[in-house]
Amino acid sequence: MNNINPDVIMIGVFGATIVLMISVVFVVGILSPANRAMQQRLTKMRTRYAASARGKGGDAARKLLLYARESSLDSALKRLLPRPAELRQRLNQTGKTISLGHYALFNAISVIGASLLMAIASGMPVVAAILLGIFIGLFIPHFAVSRMIAMRQKKFTTLFPEAIDLIVRGLKSGLPVTESIFAVGREMDDPVGVEFRKISDDIRLGKTMSDALWSATDRLATQEFKFFVISLSVQQETGGNLAETLSNLSTILRSRQQMRLKIKAMSSEGRASAMIIGALPFIMFGIIMTMNPEYASVLYTDPRAQIASVGSLIWMGIGMFMISKMISFEI
Repeated sequence: MNNINPDVIMIGVFGATIVLMISVVFVVGILSPANRAMQQRLTKMRTRYAASARGKGGDAARKLLLYARESSLDSALKRLLPRPAELRQRLNQTGKTISLGHYALFNAISVIGASLLMAIASGMPVVAAILLGIFIGLFIPHFAVSRMIAMRQKKFTTLFPEAIDLIVRGLKSGLPVTESIFAVGREMDDPVGVEFRKISDDIRLGKTMSDALWSATDRLATQEFKFFVISLSVQQETGGNLAETLSNLSTILRSRQQMRLKIKAMSSEGRASAMIIGALPFIMFGIIMTMNPEYASVLYTDPRAQIASVGSLIWMGIGMFMISKMISFEI
C-alpha cells in the first residue's frame, strides 16, 4: 500500500468525484417531475403511433418515436449545460446517434484517463496533471466530433450535385418536387439519402416542405444545401422554372468543387510544410530518446523542463493554427 503513488490516489479521487457528480445528475434527472411528465407523454405517443408503425407510414412513425426518446441523463444535462441546444445540434451533425449523456460520459472518461496518463507516465505534479488532463480530455471528444462532422459534410457535398440532377430529371418527367425528393431518399447513397429520407418523413408527418428543408440545414450546416433550400423557397413564392434553376445550381456546385480541388492542389506545399514542421520536434525527441534515454528523460522529469515543454507545445499549437488559417480558403 505504501508503494502507491499519492498523485495517482489524488487523481483517482478526482475521477471518482466526476463519476459521482454524473451519477447525481442522472438520479436527479430520473426523479425530476419534468422527466416523469415526459415519460408519460412518450407512453401516450407510443400508444398513439403503434398502429401507424405497423402499417402504412411505419418508417416515419418509428423514427418519430426514436427521435422522441431522451434519457434521464440527457434531460438533466439540458438543465446544467449552458447551451445544450447548440451541443445537441452539433452532435446531430455527425450523423451518429450520440446523445448528450454519451458525450458527457466520453468527456469524463477522457479527462480521467488523460490525467492518470500525465501523472503516471510523465511524473508531473498532480495539479498540473489534472489541469493538462482536463484540457486534453475535453479536446479529444471535441476534435473527434469535429472530424466526423467534416467528413460527413465533405461526403454530402460531393454527392449533392447528383441528387440535384436526380430532382431535375424528376421535375422534367412531370413529377412534383416532393416526389422527386422522395426519390432522392430512395436512390442516393448516404449521407445524402438518409437526410432526404428524414425530409420525406418530416413531410409525411405534417411539416411543410419548407420547414422540413430548413430543419435539415441545421443538421447539415453546409452552404450548398442552403443554396438548394433558398432556391426552392424563392421558387415557391415567386414561381418560375424550377428545373432550370436547380440545373444551374448543380453546375455552380460542381464548379465550387473544382475550385476547392484546385486550391487544395495549389496549397499542398504549404500543408506539407506545416505537417513536417509540426512533426519534426516529436521525431527528433523520439530519436534522442532511442539513442540516449537518460539525456532525453530530463525533459519530462525536471519540473523546469516540464514547464518549458508545456509552453513549447502551446506555442507550437498557436503556430500550427496560424498556418492552417493561412492555407485555408473560403469559396
